[in-house]
Amino acid sequence: MDALEILSNIEKVIPYFQPIFSADEHKIIGYEVFGRMDMGNEEVESLGPFFGDDEIPDEYKIEVDERVTRSALEKFSAEKQEGYIFLNRDARLLMLDHGESFLELLLEYEKKGLDLNRTVIELSEKTFVGDFDQLVHLLLYYKTYGIKIAIDNIGGNSGQLDRLSQYSPDILKVDLYQLRNDAGNKVYKDILYSLSMLARKIGASLLFENIEINYQLQFAWLNGGRYYQGFYLKHPSDSFLQPDLLKEKLKEKCQDYIRYEKKHLEAGYEFADVLHKEISQTLMALKKQTFEFDDLLFELARHFSDKCFRLYICDENGFQVTSNVVKTDQKWKIEPRYKGKNWSWRPYFLENIIRMRIDKKGLLSDIYSDIDSGESIRTYSYPFGNGLYLFMDLSYEFLFEEEGLLF
Repeated sequence: MDALEILSNIEKVIPYFQPIFSADEHKIIGYEVFGRMDMGNEEVESLGPFFGDDEIPDEYKIEVDERVTRSALEKFSAEKQEGYIFLNRDARLLMLDHGESFLELLLEYEKKGLDLNRTVIELSEKTFVGDFDQLVHLLLYYKTYGIKIAIDNIGGNSGQLDRLSQYSPDILKVDLYQLRNDAGNKVYKDILYSLSMLARKIGASLLFENIEINYQLQFAWLNGGRYYQGFYLKHPSDSFLQPDLLKEKLKEKCQDYIRYEKKHLEAGYEFADVLHKEISQTLMALKKQTFEFDDLLFELARHFSDKCFRLYICDENGFQVTSNVVKTDQKWKIEPRYKGKNWSWRPYFLENIIRMRIDKKGLLSDIYSDIDSGESIRTYSYPFGNGLYLFMDLSYEFLFEEEGLLF
């Protein structure tokens, strides 16, 4: 259908509602509104291509969008829905009249019973090229009415991270579509992890969308997702659903994820405990002999050659007091150029040093990408004694073979 056909049959434009589920109560907490065209015979067509076509005049989009929004608010208010209603807005179109007409529309329906505190503007700003400060001021003004702000279409674009906090968003909406096509995409997962950290710092909730398979739902749960949305849960429809529709299913899924994660964490703690004992026993035997630090590390590396590929020792301030002992092509060698470097800038470095100093035991890191090789590794840190700490980088090959250590 072309734009003129849609405009000439605008009475056939209807809203569809996709439910959004909560992680804490496992029930529907709101709906996102989508535009559809009623083609007859119970067939509908998405208006997504219409709104996404840059060739279609703005006034056409605004007219159709108002039709969808009004119909959605009428139905939402008439049926006395108690959840949130998510209304999509393109930042560029919103700013054509500085957001006045949209606010007037919401205030009109507030008089009919719409609670503005349950209204969420889902903003897409990735193509916005106008005055960014004015957009921020508008959104902050909306928030004085109780309107919530959700920033959409993030997840694959790390360049947006420095702008997100300026919106003071209530919700960050993360698209998991790419994770369906490539579940092993480490870079993409790192971006999503950064978003989860950002959301925590700015007090925003994470809403993961485009969940189409179980793995995506598990990933959303594991990475701090408060809200979930996607075909795996429910497709959009023209009616509202019972809030507890998937309560039992989501509760069972959550219990599965909890068991899986507990098993993973327990495996890490058990491995760390065993490795601590092995290192202690090995060092006790080696310290009976007279070794320089580098030579001691070299002997230690040979003992743990099946597990690690790099070892070094730092003091409690992060200054490296030894060379790196590194395995290359199955042979160990000493790299003295790393002696004297400082690693206190690394995330959690000093925190982990203090934890080891107080607890008197080693720590196993999360999985991260090694700067040199790019491979997924974990580091085991061990309190060496006399204010020194041993760091042992565990190889991907070893982690892959050990159940529960590589996720």
